[in-house]
Amino acid sequence: MSAPGARVLGVCADDVGLVDGIAETVVDLAAAGRLSAASCLTNALGWGRAAAVLARSPASLELGLHFNLSEGVPLSAALRAHWPTLPGLARVLAGAHLRRLPLAAIGAEFDAQVDAFTAALGRAPAFIDGHQHVHALPGVREVVLDAIAAWPEAPAVRNTGRLPGPGAAFKRWVIEASGGRALQRALVARGIAHNRALVGVYDFIATDYRGLVQAWLAAEPRDGGLLFCHPGDAAGDAIAAARRREAAYLASDAFAADLAAAGVTVGATWAKRSSSAG
Repeated sequence: MSAPGARVLGVCADDVGLVDGIAETVVDLAAAGRLSAASCLTNALGWGRAAAVLARSPASLELGLHFNLSEGVPLSAALRAHWPTLPGLARVLAGAHLRRLPLAAIGAEFDAQVDAFTAALGRAPAFIDGHQHVHALPGVREVVLDAIAAWPEAPAVRNTGRLPGPGAAFKRWVIEASGGRALQRALVARGIAHNRALVGVYDFIATDYRGLVQAWLAAEPRDGGLLFCHPGDAAGDAIAAARRREAAYLASDAFAADLAAAGVTVGATWAKRSSSAG
């Protein structure tokens, strides 16, 4: 329960299923009250194993879809006809802004990744976001938002249009300008639940993760926000060292102390039927 006057910070672990060792870390952190959500990459080879691990997660942990267009192999035949292997982010980003993405096939892929989530976990995603923030890109965001509009119960959607600092200024600007701000406007216009602000952007090289989190806690707005993170005990992954650093800090007494010092508690922060652009 939140303390009176405390700010609430959602803490979401991304990439569940991408490599072994992430799901186990997520379940442990959630059991300790250090995470409020986890985002699942269902086209990954490790998704089946990860889903089995998530069956042990506490009921309080919200599970969402980490929609992926930039890594691995598509689940749908429609998108495999265009991309036998998913292109890197640069190609997806360029295609989105040149209006050259195969949007109908991307819609089929979104449905296939949602179906893989539902088949493994027995329920629809509680929220939607994107691997490398692809859900906010031009064309892709309309596909996603139109698809979830038909669901019996609409999920929340990660807002990438408000990324307070400090640090990583250029990377934050790219995320906001390449589709985040437009997504934020669409979420407000459609009355879709979303986070007010998003923190957690860095280069995965910096070793003082505690210092970064302390700065993000200071930057979090009074009306709450979401910290996205990538903890895991993983090997053979491009950001494996960063995953281990993040996991160690999030599990530590230092994280609890930093939350308390900032007057922040961990919890869901989806703002529903927002009347502001935040």
